[in-house]
Amino acid sequence: MAAVALRCSAPLRSLYLRRPMRISSVTSVPSVTFHTTSSSRMGVTVEQFEEAKGRLSTLKKDPGNDVKLKIYALFKQATQGPCNTPKPGMLDFVNKAKWEAWKSLGVISQEDARHQYCDLIGSLAEAEGGAVAAGSGMAAFQTLEVLVEDNITTIRLNRPEKKNAITTQMYNEIIAALEEAAKDDSVITVFTGAGDFYCSGNDLTNFTKIPEGGVEEMAKAGGDLLRKYVKAYIDFPKPLVAVVNGPAVGISVTVLGLFDLVYATERATFHTPFSQLGQSAEGCSSYTFPKIMGTAKASEMLLFNRKLTAVQACQLGLVTEVFPDTSFQSEVWPRLRAYAKLPRNSLALSKQLIRRVEREQLHAVNDAEVERLMERWTSDECFEAVMSFFQTRAKL
Repeated sequence: MAAVALRCSAPLRSLYLRRPMRISSVTSVPSVTFHTTSSSRMGVTVEQFEEAKGRLSTLKKDPGNDVKLKIYALFKQATQGPCNTPKPGMLDFVNKAKWEAWKSLGVISQEDARHQYCDLIGSLAEAEGGAVAAGSGMAAFQTLEVLVEDNITTIRLNRPEKKNAITTQMYNEIIAALEEAAKDDSVITVFTGAGDFYCSGNDLTNFTKIPEGGVEEMAKAGGDLLRKYVKAYIDFPKPLVAVVNGPAVGISVTVLGLFDLVYATERATFHTPFSQLGQSAEGCSSYTFPKIMGTAKASEMLLFNRKLTAVQACQLGLVTEVFPDTSFQSEVWPRLRAYAKLPRNSLALSKQLIRRVEREQLHAVNDAEVERLMERWTSDECFEAVMSFFQTRAKL
């Protein structure tokens, strides 16, 4: 049966800042195109569904309430179809949350729900190991899952219970994983997230760990780490692909301007709430975002905290292509495996030629952004904004 696929045509972008797009047309509105593709998915067997249920019972980490609600809703949709039960009363908070999660799936088929259920459980189970493929030669990580397979190095952010928020440890592990991936035999490197979120940005508990040297020492250490982190993306020699499997926030969004391809599920959102937290732009976004989407739209995101849907991000050129959530994984990964069969050196050398023009500029932008952020982190305004965030969250 044909599946309706959502495609968004962004302005063509070069390998580094202007990503290639597939442009197709049947019925279109400005910058958004709808067309049909034959589904490449094989049906989920009863055994596979039961196996996923069994794997769920073996998970040791709590994936968080949002993910647990998604698991519940997909299971109900897969086994009973669309929600047709009365809405629980307002004071029945738990069952009301479950009902709303199930109801939010709408009329997606039981087959699609089984696929999503199996994909989600599989992602959580794989993430728990924090493992690396045997024989890959890469170090094991605690906050990442790194897999080298089919000429692809996959770096999966692995804190689903915290929506993959980036801790100081995770920053260091991502830098190390990128350094290893730059030297391994893979052709492309892919970032994605475990669970329902791509990444919720910087873990703000990083700001609560003030060393003996005070806020100034914390700001200096944070600035040095951030500079090194962004530098790892700027200097990465191979094609870099983001598979954005859910909402993305903060630095996980800003560094997307340094990727070569960004594929997103239609469920993804892109949010950079810096001024809301008394901070400023990072990840070279003060340079890449205006170049990609124009100054006015970049300002709306970076200054005024505008959250973009996946389709909007695609229209502006930040995202290469948007896929239906029900077929996201099954469409993206076969395409990436095909890309990984292309000549390794040809891809790497072509990317490096394009990057050479802007590399020094990007390093200069990174340095300037870090210096400004270090000033922000030591300001009363930033401190009050972060404390306000924690107080608001504590009331929820």
